[in-house]
Parts: sequence; C-alpha cells; structure tokens
Amino acid sequence: MMEYQYADFATVYDRLMENVDYHQWIERINEIFQGNQLLPKRILETACGTGNITIPLAQQGYHVTGVDLSLDMLVVAKDKALKAGQEILFLQQDMAELEVMDAYDAILCLCDGVNYLVEDADAAAFFQRAYEGLREGGMLIFDVSTPYKLACILGSNTFGENLGDLCYLWENDFDPLAETVEMNLTFFIQEGACFRKFEECHLQRAHSLEGLMKSLKAAGFRDVELEDDYTSRGVTKKTERAVFVCKK
Repeated sequence: MMEYQYADFATVYDRLMENVDYHQWIERINEIFQGNQLLPKRILETACGTGNITIPLAQQGYHVTGVDLSLDMLVVAKDKALKAGQEILFLQQDMAELEVMDAYDAILCLCDGVNYLVEDADAAAFFQRAYEGLREGGMLIFDVSTPYKLACILGSNTFGENLGDLCYLWENDFDPLAETVEMNLTFFIQEGACFRKFEECHLQRAHSLEGLMKSLKAAGFRDVELEDDYTSRGVTKKTERAVFVCKK
C-alpha cells in the first residue's frame, strides 16, 4: 500500500471537506441499520480520518473505534473527540492488514477509503478481514468514488481555490491503463505575514463495481446491495459515489 505524508494535510483536511454532508451520510447509515433490523452496539470505522463520522456516531450512543493509516489524522481526531466530550479509541492500522480484536456489529469505510487500496489483493484482504471481524448478521458499509468520477470528473483536470489564508492547486493525472488517478496537491497556508508551501501526492484506484462485488462475494458476504451516494436510489452510469451495503 502506498505511503502518504499527512502531517500538514491533517491540519487543513476539515477546511477542505466543509461541503461534505456528513450528517446526511450518518442519517442514511442509521436508516440502513433500521431497515435491516440491525441494532449495532459496537462499530469499527476504518479510514476514519479526523473523526467526522466517528465522533457523531459516538455522540449518538454507539461504541465506536476509529482506525486510520495516518497518525497525524488520528491525533486531530482524538483532539476533536476530547473537545466533544467523547472517549473514543483510535488505532493506527493499515486497512489491508486490519487486525480486529473483537466481533463488531458494523464496520464502516467512508469517503474513498477503498479507493486508496490500489491493488486488487489489498481490497480483497480488507474485505476478508472485515468479514472475519463482523459478528453473524453484521454489516460492512463502504463507499467508493466510481470509475466515472475518477476518469471523467477528476480525470486529468486541474482545480484550485483561494480561501484567503489557505490556497491550493490540485493537479490530476488519470492513467486509463492502470485505472488510477494521481492527485498532486500544492498548498499555501498563511503563517503570520508569510505563506508556507507544502505538497501532497495521493493515488486512487478506479475499482470497477463489478470487480468489488466479486471480491466481496469471495470474502463470504452473502448479500450485497448498491446505492447512489447514501440515498435509497440505485446506481447509474453517472453515479459519482457508490455505496456498498454488505451483510454477513
């Protein structure tokens, strides 16, 4: 799995994700739980980032554990949790080498976590470990940015924004043969009278939905459903975020 440096990125991540409707995502996840008569007590959130899903779930009364590859993201998440009055266990782990100590009622992986598993073997390993970490009747819920989004929306395009004290340039390079998009981000963050520059490089895989479905079935999931971006709608050719709901 590719290694990333998140020390600076973790500090600006929430600023860049302000338009994401995490509340709606959580509402839909609760609807999925209720619709499947699942009353989870223990939830594991992988690729939890800075805790934007983990913390609200804990505030709703769930016993949540957060896992992420980036220690810097986890430091931010832990600080936010403490400020919110929530005692949450955060662990640094690679999703492809996930170590689950207890049986969970639900395992979540939101906001492109599986896209960062570039190799098929890594995605398959995550699904297998998630399956083994769920109790019978438990659920794995995760999303991916679709091949349509990565190839046609992000593609080899360039984006940028000036937020006053924070500016960024986002340059993409989509490789149709490898089915990957390399995202090169350059940030300028104000520190006093000057701006400090730092850079990030991220690589995501445009996993085919059919390939992921096959891998999930191979891991043992008996029932897998797809929906469009945390709604009850089915996916279409222009779905940008596909959500997998997988039952053990």
